[in-house]
Formats: sequence, C-alpha cells, structure tokens
Amino acid sequence: MPAPHVPDVASQHPRHPWRGRILVLVGILVVALNLRIAIASVSPILDRVGSDLDLTEVQAGLLGTVPVASFALFGSVTPALARRVGLEPLLVAAMLLSAAGEVVRSTVATSSAFLGWSVIALAGMGMGNVLLPPLVKRYFPDRIGPVTAAYSVAMSFSTAVPPLLAVPAAERLGWRVSLAVWAVLGVLAVVPWVVVVVRSAAARAALADVLRRSPSGTQRLESRHRHAGRVWRSPLAWGLAVAFAMNSLNSYVVFAWLPRLLVDAGHDPAAAGSWLALVGFLGLVPSLVAPPLGVRLRNPYVVVVVFVALYVVGWSGMLVAPEHALPWSVGLGLGVGTFPLLLALINLRTRTSAGASSLSGFTQGVGYAISGAGPVLVGVLYGATGGWTAPSGVLAVSSAVLLVAGWVACRPAMLEDTWSPRGRPADAPSG
Repeated sequence: MPAPHVPDVASQHPRHPWRGRILVLVGILVVALNLRIAIASVSPILDRVGSDLDLTEVQAGLLGTVPVASFALFGSVTPALARRVGLEPLLVAAMLLSAAGEVVRSTVATSSAFLGWSVIALAGMGMGNVLLPPLVKRYFPDRIGPVTAAYSVAMSFSTAVPPLLAVPAAERLGWRVSLAVWAVLGVLAVVPWVVVVVRSAAARAALADVLRRSPSGTQRLESRHRHAGRVWRSPLAWGLAVAFAMNSLNSYVVFAWLPRLLVDAGHDPAAAGSWLALVGFLGLVPSLVAPPLGVRLRNPYVVVVVFVALYVVGWSGMLVAPEHALPWSVGLGLGVGTFPLLLALINLRTRTSAGASSLSGFTQGVGYAISGAGPVLVGVLYGATGGWTAPSGVLAVSSAVLLVAGWVACRPAMLEDTWSPRGRPADAPSG
C-alpha cells in the first residue's frame, strides 16, 4: 500500500510559513487565555462567595496562596507526565481538568469543597503554564519570538478581562454563573488540540518540510520527545528559575499591596484600583516587545536591566511621591517585561521540546514556589512596622538577585550542553 501523500506546505506556499500551523497557533492562544481565569474571576466577587459559603478569614487567605502553590506543585510534575503521555494529550487533559474544576466549584455548598475544586482548576492551569513553551518549541522553532509574544499577550488578557466582567455578571446572574461561564473557554481550548492529536502524523510531516526549507539557523523538529540529563545540574536552569522567581515575587507584591500603599498615601480605594488596572494593562506592551528582542539579541541581558530599572523607579516613586501615581504606574507596568522574556528564553536556551519541557517545569516549579512567599513576607513586615520602608527592602533585594540571576540566564548557552554529569550534551550519541 503506498504511503499517504503529505502536502508540500513550503513548496506550495513559500511566502506563507504560517500555513499548516494556524490551528496549532489558535490552540496555543486559546490555552493562554485560560491560564489565569480561575484566579482573576474570583477575587472581585470573593465577598459574595464568602457570604454564601461561610468562608473564614483563613480560608480566604488560602485562596490567595493556593494559585502559586498549585502552579509550583503541578508545574513541577508536568515534564514527567509529558514524557509518558505526550505534550498534546496532556494539554487536552489539563484543559478538561481545569474546566471541570471551574464548573464543579461553582455548584458546591461548602467552603472546603470550593477550595478543593479550586485546586483542581488551578492544577490544569499550572500544567498548561509549563506545557506551552515546549509546544512553541515543537511547532514554531522558527517563530519563537512572535508566538511567545502572542501568547504572553493572551495571558495578560486572561488576567485583566475577567475582573472587569465578574462583578456585572455576578449582579445579573449570580456568582455561581459568573464563575462557571469561564469553563466554556477551557472546553474550546481543547478542540484544536484534539484535531492536532488526530492529525499529528500528517501535521508533523508537513511542519518538518516547512522547517527543512527554512533558514539554516532554524532548529529542526526532533522526531520524538526525547529526554536525558538532569535539569537541576544546569547553572542555566538555576539562573532562569531564580530570575523567574524574583520577577514573579515583585509582580505578586505589586498586585497584592499597591492598592494599600496608595490608600495609605491618601488615594481613595477606587483610584487605587484604577492605578492597579493601569499597571496590569501596561503589561501588554513588554509582552509584545520582549520575546522578539530575546530572539534578535545573542545575549538579551540589557533588556533585563532596562525592565528592572523601570520597576525600581516605579516602586521608588510610589514610595517617595505617591500623589503622582501616573508615571510610577507606567514604570511598574512596563517593569514586568522580564516575564515574557524569560518565557522566550525557555525555548531559546534549549534544542528540543524535551529540553524545553524540562526547563519549563523546573523554572516555573521553583519560581512559583519561591515567589509565593513574597506577598506574605511583605504583609508581615508591613504589619510589624506599620510602614513601607522594610517591605521595600525585600523588593530591593529581590531586584538585585534578579539582575544576577538574569545575567546567568541570558548568557548564550544550551540546557542540553549543561545538564549532563560528564560534560557532554545529554542527548548526544553515547558511542
């Protein structure tokens, strides 16, 4: 029986390198739109949820720490699961798990059940966080910058849009519907990936042909999801993980405590919320700019320095002259740009999707585990001192650590050259 014919995508459409991969791109973007919804849709209506389910103060506090803990825990185990079942099937399972968690938690009658099903929803999102970089590596090794930028923007929308709609939806339809309706997006995210899994053989053959005809510097599509080496042996991995942790710590502190700082300085709560919203929306700008810069620059450390400087100026301005919140909000909003750059580096510093999966899981597992302590530590220091000087010391130290770790992460090197115990690439032939 003759082999099935696979269209020559590159030869038929030489000027359309995206042809044949649009479905995968749509799948990546819709998944990215889901990755913060389970968090962002709850906080604006937490008082309504708490009133109906009798949430205690401790349980309400747990809702603030569960996302980071879930991202760290489930992100850490994702690479091992991906090696067993594959990137695409695991992503399908993760999105279905997340959607199920969102639906069921909107129907429960107790606070403990709400917390439990929130963990389930966040587990799927934590796995999705880790799976997207290696999927970009697998399907878009020649378009890492623009695709990473696109899904970083989608993640920003998944943070910014639900809070704007949650309260009106809860007022008209009730908080249960306001939370459950977002599961529709999770189900929609599954559809393109089911098609990709079903058509994987033909799709990957066509993609391999596109990459075969691409510029010589483009990394080729590996035949299978190979894995070797130990990621924690790599200085590159530790640099990336610590940089990710410090960047996330700063971001979480801003979103948790900036409104309180502004209210203490004399702003009314509505104005403080507006400045925080501006910070969130400004994050769209570095999401578009940072990944392409990471691709163009052999060593993008200067980009890290610029973003950290913007953050430091923004936070310092909020402390010294909080009455002029506009320029400082701009600095804080743009200063988060290290995050999309680090996402791009996960792919730029690996040769294979297996390497990207391992590096993504390690970076985000370690990063979220450390960063979750930031808002708590700032809260403890603020409560103990009654001011913002001591909490700002935490942010100053974390910014300095970010600069050092960013230097290690940005150096031109490949994970696969640094994670082998004997100094040879872990995926090199053994003999």
